Amino acid sequence: MGSLSKVGRKQGALSFISYGLVVMAVTHVLTHVFGGIHTAIFSLLREEFSLSLKQLGIIAAIPPLCQAIFTIPAGLLSDRLGSKRMLLASFAVAVAGALLASVAGSPLVFILAISMVYINSTIYHPASYSYTANAFTDKERPKAMGLHGAGGTLGHATGPLAVSVLIGVLAFGWRQVYLILTVPMLLGVVMVLRLKDEPSGIAEVSDEPGDEGGGGITKLLTTNMMVFLLFRSLSSMGMSMISSFFVLYLMDVRGLTLALATLIFSSRMLLGLVAAPVGGFMASRFGEKRWLIYTSAIGYACFALSLFTDNLALFIALFMLYGFFNTVNMASRTSILARLIPKRSRGLGYSLFFLPTSLIGAVAPAIAGLIAELYGFEVVFYISIAAYVLAWVIMKFMVKVD
Repeated sequence: MGSLSKVGRKQGALSFISYGLVVMAVTHVLTHVFGGIHTAIFSLLREEFSLSLKQLGIIAAIPPLCQAIFTIPAGLLSDRLGSKRMLLASFAVAVAGALLASVAGSPLVFILAISMVYINSTIYHPASYSYTANAFTDKERPKAMGLHGAGGTLGHATGPLAVSVLIGVLAFGWRQVYLILTVPMLLGVVMVLRLKDEPSGIAEVSDEPGDEGGGGITKLLTTNMMVFLLFRSLSSMGMSMISSFFVLYLMDVRGLTLALATLIFSSRMLLGLVAAPVGGFMASRFGEKRWLIYTSAIGYACFALSLFTDNLALFIALFMLYGFFNTVNMASRTSILARLIPKRSRGLGYSLFFLPTSLIGAVAPAIAGLIAELYGFEVVFYISIAAYVLAWVIMKFMVKVD
């Protein structure tokens, strides 16, 4: 009898999983598989095209700038056209960009290709996150967002991991990596075609923000929302400046090979397969803001400590912990956003949520490349830590979550 009750509790804990959520998790993997490849192959691009760190920083900066331009239109279209059409459009853009990257013979063509890959995720995020947010109540939403986010972390890890295996082990060229990774996109298309246009049957709870008349950008930009977006901007700055040059740092400063450096970098994201869903369950239990505050503090501290050790094993362990705690609060961030905006405008709301990442991503890598060239990678990372700390203070003392 006791074992039957345990099985019942286990099934109850997972009862929120639906086909729609599975589709969002799988497509989240696919939409991010190309995004981390170009920074993972910076050493190869530097050699093939004779690029400086500053020029590599510009290559890293232009795609997020393109994202920023399309972010608000993508959110508005998501609310107007629905998630299903936008997801299919995102895959079409992703495949086109990857195919162009596979034949790129100059930095300009490569930048165009990567920009298309980034625009794919700009189209994808408002549609997918609004779908997930609208399909679940406040209590279940963090758990759903955790599983949704786990797909994204796997996608982010897949690109660098593919570089490590296909280039470092199997001796493929970097162009072939882009070509090979277009094949799994067909799975995403098939899954989305079987998806209902929008989730239905989920009642909104009483503390949902007002939903009268939809809402434009000015209606969504309350003081609390703007402070939350400021937190998002600063944390994005810290993350962007670290991720853009971390593989190069491992190779140039720590003396690792490309295969090992990309393996370490991707392994941090692979931890998200555990961290993201666990974080969703914990946020549901302890509260989104509380969970976000504690875990982000631990993650930032781990990264800061990693810079002060010469022991490679300890450095890797601390970096992995940083990645784990930075991902374990992902569901908290996306669930908090759902509390701050009405249901009818969540496509636009999530586009605003991802807009700081695009804007900061368009500036931070170029600045980081210039600083790294003048003062070294460590100074870039110290600035990142400062941005993280300021973001934490804003979230702790200024963002109000019911």
